[in-house]
Amino acid sequence: MLLRLLPLAALSLFAQKDWDTPFPPHRIADNLYYVGSQGLSTYLVTSSKGHILINASFERTVPIIRASVEKLGFKLTDIKIMLSSHAHDDHVGGLALMKELTGAKVFVMEGDDKVISSGGKGQYLYKAEWKPCKVDKVLKDGDVVELGEAKLHAHLTPGHTRGNTTWTMEVTDQGRRLNAVIIGSPNVNPGFRLVKNAGYPEMAADYARTFRVLKSLQCDIFLGAHGDYYGMAEKYRRLKPGAPNPFIDPTGYREYVSEREQYYLYTLEKQQKE
Repeated sequence: MLLRLLPLAALSLFAQKDWDTPFPPHRIADNLYYVGSQGLSTYLVTSSKGHILINASFERTVPIIRASVEKLGFKLTDIKIMLSSHAHDDHVGGLALMKELTGAKVFVMEGDDKVISSGGKGQYLYKAEWKPCKVDKVLKDGDVVELGEAKLHAHLTPGHTRGNTTWTMEVTDQGRRLNAVIIGSPNVNPGFRLVKNAGYPEMAADYARTFRVLKSLQCDIFLGAHGDYYGMAEKYRRLKPGAPNPFIDPTGYREYVSEREQYYLYTLEKQQKE
């Protein structure tokens, strides 16, 4: 079982070929929509007071997000708040451009705020740089972001980055109240050092915290920073009017978190023996 899981840690890295590929925008539930590319997840949360965008991806993929938002019938300029899953360039590189286009405020979890405002400087391991983006509000674990009827809860799930954030919100689908979970990332990427890491000495403990948090969350609708976390493309193919919502997948959520935790523990044990 574990050997089958090992390649998944690098899945997003190997799937980069679809990061720039447009994907049909779609409604997930209630006021929650997918507006990202095939490989990079971006979510739009709508309200009567304006909208919230989660993840701006790369600057070069901002046109994909814009086209998706407009195809759904919304205005890009109605985006008032922008959030992120974590401060890697594939999720926040487009924040500055999107801020220019919308005038939206950027809210970032403490731990990722300085990396985003500096354009990538200070991030562990990765040297990617992007256009610096002003952070309007620094969030802390447990903060709630509200706009009109929209309400998102910020959960600090560090390790992948120091400010890696998992977002939760309550939505309605066909009259049912459901809990949506948008995982930041629980993945231990190739090159990450969990042991004797001078650049991020608390990394192993942060991952342990993350898995405690993720296992404590009640999840009905399973989503994530990359579509491959939750089988987005396959679930989209099953999205039909009147049919059961394929994004309702509490079992898939639990299995994914368990698999990622097992890979973390495997990597930790392996590095401790080196």
